[in-house]
Amino acid sequence: MSLTTFDILIGGGGVMGCATATYLLRADPTLMVAVIERDSTYARSSTILSDGNTRLQFNLKENIRMSQYGLEVLARFADDMEVDGMRPDVAFRQQGNLFVIDAESEAESREGLALQQSLGCDVAWLTPPEIPAFFPAYTLSGCVGATFGPLDGTMSPDAVLRAYRRKAAALGARFVEAEVAAVLREAGRVTGVALASGERLSGGAVLNAAGPWAARLARTAGVDLPVAPVKRQVFIVDTPLRPDRILPGVFFPSGLYLFHEGEGLFMVGKSLPTDPVTEDDFGWDAGIFEAELWPELVALIPEFDRLKVLRGWAGLYEVNTLDGNAILGEWPELQGFYLANGFSGHGFQQCHAVGRYLSEMILGARPALDLSIFGPRRILDNAPVFESRRKII
Repeated sequence: MSLTTFDILIGGGGVMGCATATYLLRADPTLMVAVIERDSTYARSSTILSDGNTRLQFNLKENIRMSQYGLEVLARFADDMEVDGMRPDVAFRQQGNLFVIDAESEAESREGLALQQSLGCDVAWLTPPEIPAFFPAYTLSGCVGATFGPLDGTMSPDAVLRAYRRKAAALGARFVEAEVAAVLREAGRVTGVALASGERLSGGAVLNAAGPWAARLARTAGVDLPVAPVKRQVFIVDTPLRPDRILPGVFFPSGLYLFHEGEGLFMVGKSLPTDPVTEDDFGWDAGIFEAELWPELVALIPEFDRLKVLRGWAGLYEVNTLDGNAILGEWPELQGFYLANGFSGHGFQQCHAVGRYLSEMILGARPALDLSIFGPRRILDNAPVFESRRKII
């Protein structure tokens, strides 16, 4: 049994793990950092299987600030992430996001908009007569208005992940293809990790970046995280709708959303109460779309009464069952055990700010952006921090 020593061990090589490794090594190139990922193909990675959307339209200042920083990073991403002449193209398409508002959500949405605008965000309120200019096919059913953020948009999650992975490796991170079986600890602090192969890696800091499998990894350290792996499905449909431009992403009050992919193609998804909690079920079912999503879609957009489901996929969300927001920082009862978990569907877009913040926490540096509101102490204190009073993310 071999023993290898590192300064920092990162359990999970998705975008959170790779971004944190990159920021750590930018801050201190002498660090010995290992990123442990069980599947380098990322076939079931929540990063790769995400919708790739980013938005400024949050109701918490810290979530808004993370998105603002993300836009700053994306503006210079190709330059900053260049490795050996390879400049990543993440295909960032700022088609905007349109959030439809009903009477129940109006007051909170207006409060959120006021906060966004006070922080310098380019987000506007639309009256119902103004909405068809952005999404002509919508019936305005139950709508009292909408918010529109023109800087919001979608990109390639795969390209973002691969860019961070290449950059971290170029800066000196070691990537280990293995499964972390357990976090090792002694006298109230972490000492490393044990791999499923039996090998042990020693390190004074361990970051849990295991995504949907975060709770399982944390339990090996004696930590109980309120994070559940929930399967959610998305569908690509071909419709008769043929806009003359790419339409904004649309989010309806029920949680139904769609992204226009060009021509008549739309990506459609919705969180359902029947979504299963699972660690290994990645099957998708067109019947779910037909029974649960299609009737609502047709009521909202009548032109969707005739369409074809072309394909779909399922991925796992790491749902924070306490409050739906990130869990960031050192676990109070285990020194050296750091968490980047529980993002509940908006983790991909926060990877830039979270990677920087976790690197600052681990290195004891003053954070550029105070994200202590998401600290893990609130788990122990049962003090949730909700993005929305309706608990809808």
